[in-house]
Amino acid sequence: MSLSSHLSELKKKHANLSDAIEVAQRSPGTPNQQITDLKKQKLRLKEEIARLETTH
Repeated sequence: MSLSSHLSELKKKHANLSDAIEVAQRSPGTPNQQITDLKKQKLRLKEEIARLETTH
């Protein structure tokens, strides 16, 4: 997998997590821990994307 396609996949996953977080926050029955976990995953992806973009 090329770097650009890998970055595209990571960005797609990041966007999907953003959508999932938004939906979870609108749903009153969603546990706060689940939302926190989604936000942590999103942050890890963002950091990975930034690292790949700056090193290559």
